Amino acid sequence: MTVLSIPKSTEGEKDLGIIKNIFKARDKPKNRVVGSGYTFLMGSTTSGKTVTERSAMQMTAVYACVRILSEAIAGLPLHLYRYKPDGGKEKAIDHPLYLILHDEPNPEMSSFVFRETLMTHLLLFGNAYAQVIRNGRGEVIALYPLMPNRMSVERDENGRLYYQYFKTSDEAGGRNESVVLRPYDVLHIPGLGFDGLVGYSPIAMAKNAIGLSMATEEFGSKFFANGAAPSGVLEHPSTIKDPQRVREAWQSQFGGSQNSGKIAVFEEGMKYTPISIAPEQAQFLETRKFQINEIARIFRVPPHMLADLEKSSFSNIEQQSLEFVKYTLDPWVVRWEQSIQRTLFTSEEKRMYFVKFNVEGLLRGDYASRMSGYATARQNGWMSANDIRELENMDRIPPEEGGDLYLINGNMLPMANAGAFAKDNSQKEETDEEVLEMEGSDGDGSGGGDPSGGKSPVPERHHSGRKLV
Repeated sequence: MTVLSIPKSTEGEKDLGIIKNIFKARDKPKNRVVGSGYTFLMGSTTSGKTVTERSAMQMTAVYACVRILSEAIAGLPLHLYRYKPDGGKEKAIDHPLYLILHDEPNPEMSSFVFRETLMTHLLLFGNAYAQVIRNGRGEVIALYPLMPNRMSVERDENGRLYYQYFKTSDEAGGRNESVVLRPYDVLHIPGLGFDGLVGYSPIAMAKNAIGLSMATEEFGSKFFANGAAPSGVLEHPSTIKDPQRVREAWQSQFGGSQNSGKIAVFEEGMKYTPISIAPEQAQFLETRKFQINEIARIFRVPPHMLADLEKSSFSNIEQQSLEFVKYTLDPWVVRWEQSIQRTLFTSEEKRMYFVKFNVEGLLRGDYASRMSGYATARQNGWMSANDIRELENMDRIPPEEGGDLYLINGNMLPMANAGAFAKDNSQKEETDEEVLEMEGSDGDGSGGGDPSGGKSPVPERHHSGRKLV
């Protein structure tokens, strides 16, 4: 038997190669998937229309969905809380991040505009970026939004992530250059993606549906620009030497909405035959309505919020609004909260502080429903008057006037105490009867004496706790 010896160097290289294959870094994030001839990229669609973020925003349905979601996120109250030793929470107003997140992320914009801008980027590009400005102590002092189409997420030779932002000369004080940013300096909110690092644009994913909507809108525009009249055929009994001239002359005099109603004069036996298209064949309005619902389905926005009340009624529109908060806004809110928590807090602060969007205002029902709920909570002792007044944005009642008292209905008690309570009541009744008998036997024995000196004994028996009638 022959034994082959492997040089030590070869063995070392083999072992090193195995280790590299096991612990190799992941590929750098890509905002596309290439395979089977299909790519998730902006560009041409099956309808022939080119779809980009800006062209998609020219569609009223896309614009409405983006505006509804971005303004909803921007309008939610955003607070910074700290954990209390007793397990509760309180607003950390003294923390530097509170003012940045709640009021003013930078000197140039308010919190509403900042969150609206980032949410718009998130809906159109699939990612939202903001540069984190820190002081010498590492504290966050400002947040500035960055354009997602100029940001690239890469990995270095060691597999560590870094962000590369391409500046252009049209920016204030900028020039054509690239800036490398650490994850420590970038607030990144990714959308739905395949690698968990970079999100994919909803516009790119649904470009064919948006392209069809754009094509339908263009067809309607040209149809009505032609006076809502279909095209036709000009017939001539003989041969026309210059048909292009005849076509242009006819179109300039009788084509378009501005020439609607003009009287045509034919020469040399010419005849005009219109080409009609049945409305049920074109289904123009049905197609446009379906595409609006299709775009609303992409962004998960209820149709009634896009002024489509066909399937909405008084009984279900409130439920649809609640489902919008639960199934549409909540996932975006969680993305925001966790991204802020992961990037803007230190390891020590993560155990002490947290941020939270207040969506309770959107979940509030009508006035009668709220009052009924408050009454139930008040009577069962888990809400005080001040708790209710804070939810209704009313001034607090001073504690000395009972504003912080938690009350409970007196006719409710634990089941284990029901028998004991009845027994106690029977004992009290027997005691009261004995007291009455003893009071009646005092005096000369005939009951006619008045040892109390003419005073009624009733006030002295009030300590028994039983009302005498």
